[in-house]
Amino acid sequence: MPAPSTRIAIFASFSGQGGVERMLAHLIQGFCDQGFAIDLLLVRASSAALEQLPESVRCIPLRPAHTLLATFALARWLHRERPPVLLAVKDRAGRAAVIARALARTDTRLVLRLGTNLSAALSGSSLARRWLRLAPIRLLYPAIETVVAVSEGVAADTAQIARLPRSQIRVIRNPVIRPQLAELAAAPSPHPWLVETKSIPVIIGAGRFQRQKDFPTLVRAFHLARQKRPCRLLILGGGRGRRAVEELAIGLGLRLGPDGDLDLPGFQTNSYCWLARADLFVLSSAWEGSPNVLTEALALGIPSVSTDCPSGPREILADGRYGPLVPVGDSGAMASAMLQTLENPLPARTLKQAVTDYTQTASSLAYLDAMGLRALPSST
Repeated sequence: MPAPSTRIAIFASFSGQGGVERMLAHLIQGFCDQGFAIDLLLVRASSAALEQLPESVRCIPLRPAHTLLATFALARWLHRERPPVLLAVKDRAGRAAVIARALARTDTRLVLRLGTNLSAALSGSSLARRWLRLAPIRLLYPAIETVVAVSEGVAADTAQIARLPRSQIRVIRNPVIRPQLAELAAAPSPHPWLVETKSIPVIIGAGRFQRQKDFPTLVRAFHLARQKRPCRLLILGGGRGRRAVEELAIGLGLRLGPDGDLDLPGFQTNSYCWLARADLFVLSSAWEGSPNVLTEALALGIPSVSTDCPSGPREILADGRYGPLVPVGDSGAMASAMLQTLENPLPARTLKQAVTDYTQTASSLAYLDAMGLRALPSST
């Protein structure tokens, strides 16, 4: 059993199949590889990402199963265990951690990971809703020792909305690229369109069917692009918005399914073997923090097109050097960029250079530094 000083406490909610859960699982693996033991305090535990965790991780369920309502349970745990540092994941967890530490009367260092451009997510909200969301942030965030943002855009947005000094915020890239990436990408072809001998290029989009991902713009752009050249579109993911996308596609005259033009095969545990065989990846999001799937596509050497949404794509694509950036919601510009990239793709080696900072090891070491920890001698 590791000594108490080598344990890291993490407060998070694992629910669904989102990128936050996957990135946290990668990060935890990175901490374990560096010799640390993990206490994972869970508000919810209903995610396939939990299955990726090392067996040594100690999962501690908190009740009730709501982040803010679990504050008192977290306070009791902090008072009893008195960990040197607590990493909170996402806004609600950060706010709850500040209150819990005050109740526990401990000197536990708080580090908060933020992965969303909150201003963009709240755009269009009523003044009352914005105030209800921002007032607690401005009240509680100053008590957090370090806020970790997943991109420069998220850092700038957080500094503005939380009224924090920029020195309190660190940018640490997501642990997207892990050692198993090549092996997972080499898994057998998952779809009849993705065979090596394919004659029609395949475009892939991926994410949850919700407003943020704006798949209707991608479908409209695909409809325009295929009028100029044959191509097919796969959108990986689940969610309640899927039916609306299907109806839009049918209304545009697109044929659905493996025998058609557009297929929606649902959420995929291993998306890498899909991406690795694509001719083009397209991110159509209205906003992001740092889009993991775009990073994954580039790491696999797949040409990519993205909206210039806040925030992350412009940083990842280096102002368009590694792939076109198009205005949010502009299906015409997206279609033109898709056709241009299919016609003149960048070499895989060049694309992979764009994301060399997004490795599991580099990210975990940077988080350890932000938490005031160092890799243990036995791990080197």
